[in-house]
Amino acid sequence: MDMTKEWERFFTEQDKEHYKLWGKKQPFGFGKSPALLLIDIYYGVLGLKREPLLEQIKYLPGAMGLEGWEAVDRAAELLAAARANNIPVIHITKLDTDGVIGWGGRIGRRPTNIPEELRRRMSEIVEEVAPQPGEVILRKASPSAFNGTVLAYQLRSMGIDTLIACGESTSGCVRATVVDGATNRYHMGVVAEACFDRTQMSHYVNLFDLHQKYADVIDRFEASAYFAEIASGKEKEPAKL
Repeated sequence: MDMTKEWERFFTEQDKEHYKLWGKKQPFGFGKSPALLLIDIYYGVLGLKREPLLEQIKYLPGAMGLEGWEAVDRAAELLAAARANNIPVIHITKLDTDGVIGWGGRIGRRPTNIPEELRRRMSEIVEEVAPQPGEVILRKASPSAFNGTVLAYQLRSMGIDTLIACGESTSGCVRATVVDGATNRYHMGVVAEACFDRTQMSHYVNLFDLHQKYADVIDRFEASAYFAEIASGKEKEPAKL
């Protein structure tokens, strides 16, 4: 996937000239101990059925529509590659129980016509990427998966040095998590077609900005090849006595 062509659609003429001079020339690179991080892939933004965005937002204001579901399908492929290569998987979803006030409440969207079944399953991770036994599940009440959670401690205990991220929204929780991950000195990767947002502009502009400053934006094939390379390297390591 040539992401350059995608985000350059939103460049001004000055941006194009600036990018030639300042644009990222080499990837930051990844480490030797990655984990796959799936961020907020739950029914509360995808709905219980696949339908166009402008239909879905009639009862689900934070909906992502068909583009969201397309990204879920790509995330499912990525997840399968991680599992096949024994790459640790961490699922992030929202914390909306026990009276905790989530950050989203300040936005002012208080929908009243959400179907009852969907209301009950808002924070449930969708079936296509549902956690398997042994995979880490963390709940958060802020945009970043690092804020107010045990993610950093979990990564340290697992010896992780690289996070390959996907999910939603590219401009919100994915971005916040990736910036915090880079701040904490993790190698960060973002799988472009496995991320999604409510507007194409937000999606591509934030992918561009993350790629320039905080992460390497890659596609699912590059991520899968990286997972396979890591798995192959582990197989070649001498047994510890």
